[in-house]
Amino acid sequence: MSVPKVILLDAVGTLFGVRGSVGDVYGELASQAGVEVDVEALDRAFYESFKAAPPCAFPGIDPLDLPSYEYEWWRSIATQTFQTIGAIDRFPDFEEFFAELYHYFATAEPWVVYEDVLPALRYWQQQGIELGVVSNFDTRLYPVLEQLQLAPFLTSITISSEVGAAKPEPAIFSAALGKHNCEPTEAWHIGDSDLEDYRGAKAFGLRGIWIDRSLSNK
Repeated sequence: MSVPKVILLDAVGTLFGVRGSVGDVYGELASQAGVEVDVEALDRAFYESFKAAPPCAFPGIDPLDLPSYEYEWWRSIATQTFQTIGAIDRFPDFEEFFAELYHYFATAEPWVVYEDVLPALRYWQQQGIELGVVSNFDTRLYPVLEQLQLAPFLTSITISSEVGAAKPEPAIFSAALGKHNCEPTEAWHIGDSDLEDYRGAKAFGLRGIWIDRSLSNK
């Protein structure tokens, strides 16, 4: 298949990434709350906590409860992150701090779109290829994609927290392809995770394409 009917794309780490590092952003907001931290240690603690967390997927819940599940999922990671570096007890009000942090990541401010993304999206759109996002994220992705001006390129957005399954599970790829009435063999999936994106997509029958952003971070 030379030209796919659909290209599915991961979001964070593929289309856009955090400005600087997660440690930089968390550290800046912590400083505004009166707490100074080692941003490199904070960044390491975040990724340790993030990797140890269960998938951001909540099968079988009432959709009306989804926002609270998403919030608590990230709250647990943030709490563990600041506990790991011994900083959590220095916040006057950690709950207030986390609420601000959580809502900040629903804006465009902490994110940057990679330089090669818009030219690629424009080219694929001109080729008549349908584009969709498949992300192990939460519903804040909708406003982020809008504010980063990526949403107009997308026919579909499929998020693990809504589907109740996260990459590399087949269910999330099935949900995404169903929005395009597309067979796996007619689609590509591009992402920055070998396991979640490349191998997950390939196992479901899509062409998987792995991008290593660590080589350029642009």
